[in-house]
Amino acid sequence: MGYPATGAAVGGLASLVMPVAIGWRRSHPVHSSVVVYAAALAHFLAGAPLIFADSLIFVALYSVTVYGPMWARRTALGSALLGCLILSGYYAATSGQAPVHLLLVAGAAMAFLSALVMITWAIAMVRKARVDQVESLADRAARLEIERDQQAKIATAAERARIAREMHDIVAHSLSVVIAQADGGRYAASADPEAATRALTTISETGRAALADMRRILGVLRSDDPRDGDLIPQPDDSDLDTLAEHVRDTGLQVSVVRVGQARALPPGAGLTVYRIAQEALTNILKHAGPGAHATLLVQWTPIGLVLQIDDDGRGAAATTDGAGHGLLGMRERTAMLGGTLATGPRPGGGYRVRAEIPLPGGRGPRLAPNPATAPLTPITAPPPAPVSGRAPGPRPTTTSPPAPAPDPGPGGAAPTPRIGPPAPSGPNPLKGSTA
Repeated sequence: MGYPATGAAVGGLASLVMPVAIGWRRSHPVHSSVVVYAAALAHFLAGAPLIFADSLIFVALYSVTVYGPMWARRTALGSALLGCLILSGYYAATSGQAPVHLLLVAGAAMAFLSALVMITWAIAMVRKARVDQVESLADRAARLEIERDQQAKIATAAERARIAREMHDIVAHSLSVVIAQADGGRYAASADPEAATRALTTISETGRAALADMRRILGVLRSDDPRDGDLIPQPDDSDLDTLAEHVRDTGLQVSVVRVGQARALPPGAGLTVYRIAQEALTNILKHAGPGAHATLLVQWTPIGLVLQIDDDGRGAAATTDGAGHGLLGMRERTAMLGGTLATGPRPGGGYRVRAEIPLPGGRGPRLAPNPATAPLTPITAPPPAPVSGRAPGPRPTTTSPPAPAPDPGPGGAAPTPRIGPPAPSGPNPLKGSTA
């Protein structure tokens, strides 16, 4: 091309270096473009202003714009335009023409080279947008896959916890009843064979019911179609009297008190009320000691439902192995409905479990429960009469709460609380008197 020896040597070396640098234009776009631009500047300064390998400058500009950072693509564009200005100025200065023709040649060369640079940069920006869109979609798909796996794990953990609570409630309550009946039947076998026979009957019925409940739960887990199993409705708050009657058969005196006007509960709330009462009565059977009395209060307030189970047993003196999950299950069930649960010993002895469950459309302030001093709505029920010569168990004292009293009935008087069914008459050393 008529270049001097130095320019030809440097141009030949640049013709070898620039294609090699282009080989790393994807993995190292910034370094590749720097090497190409530096080689082009080197052979220009050496006296070879233009060689065939200079066409790779457009490839380097395209690569760094598509795969490089923002500052690199802007720097590469500015450097390419600066190179066009230098090259057009050099050829205009060495053309030996008049000044007017010199400006025309320089302007035409600058416009042509700048157009090539801008076209290359525009094509690269379009490609960059496509690459960013593909990367964004790939990142979103990866995040959605991670979220899907996390949701599956959360759902699995929640289902395991729910099944564990159901199994605990069924097994713990049934075994507590079976143990109490077995102990009572063993002590009464010599003095009252009929009482022992009744205890064995209760054990048999309780065991069959627990086994049926476990089979239903396991059948639902093993079958994809819930219609394959023999299903029955889940218990709810209307079955509390049946639960209390079942517990009375074990010898624990249980009083059921209902205050206020009953309302419809949201889905799942009735089962929660039943399970909390079941677990609390089961704990009384296991820890309250002999001769304990229990009171189960269902209080309907303007803002929700209050379920309170009191006993006059050992209270803080009761021993436990710490391996149970009953209180944890009750707390989880209450929290799922947005309620609160308070448990703890009562002043003067005994234990209290108090659950407050809000209901849709409730009005009025909500007070934080205290397991020891939580007040009750005044109750006007008459004291229970003694059964079989045995004095009635102590009744919980009541104080006036800040919540309004229940609405009066049709006759204008406050509604009388509904009391649980009494125990059947007849001598039975295993059954206590009920209020």
